[in-house]
Amino acid sequence: MTVEEHADMLARLTQIVAHAPQDTPLAARMCRAVVEILAADGGALTLASTRPERLTVFTSDGTSERIENLQEVLGEGPGQDAYASGRLVVAEVDGFSGGPFPMFTEMAGDITGPVHLYAIPMHSAETTIGVMTLYRTHGEVEASADRMQFLGDAVGAALLGGQHARDVLSSVGWQQRSRVHQATGMVVAQLAVAPSDALALLRAHAYSQASSLETVADAVVARRLVFSSAPDGAQPGTTIENGPADNGTKNGER
Repeated sequence: MTVEEHADMLARLTQIVAHAPQDTPLAARMCRAVVEILAADGGALTLASTRPERLTVFTSDGTSERIENLQEVLGEGPGQDAYASGRLVVAEVDGFSGGPFPMFTEMAGDITGPVHLYAIPMHSAETTIGVMTLYRTHGEVEASADRMQFLGDAVGAALLGGQHARDVLSSVGWQQRSRVHQATGMVVAQLAVAPSDALALLRAHAYSQASSLETVADAVVARRLVFSSAPDGAQPGTTIENGPADNGTKNGER
């Protein structure tokens, strides 16, 4: 891309973000702007995509949210690969297993039907800080890889620069994510396993129940789900229908 092309794209990004409601979190405005610029159907923005502290900051619609949940539960997908490699990953989902993400490709097809996915790593100070995953149901995104990567890096720099970093941390569901850590600790205590194994068990349960990791974590924290024998006779990994009331905050809209 030329300097002029960079300037034009930044100007368009800035204009869209500036005209969005200012009480909307910056991450949401940025992601929606990129979806609009690239003529995608939807998108999601996730930080630390393959790490335990992974956090989906924003999803533009239900389809994007389900795609992100599926990648997290399975531990595979274009977003995971883009974060690990630091490079743009394009995937065609057709509902058939195969390719680099066989389980994800097959199961995502049930969610979206045929779709093209674009996982754009976001860089800040030469470090990959997260991934923006876009989807398009009819045809491919016409923008070049350079243009998509430029937008991803612009969003990464904006989100983690100065005050914006605090905006991101204060405006998204860190409370939701803290419940995953709390649930992981509870499973560690119940089964005397390593934290990484406890998190893997939570993901496995989410996969088996076709649920999200946050939903399973809520059930563990509320003691509706246990991974060891309970006094009332519940079996490991069994949902307790009438467990103690959960006074915590349930998952909110991202």
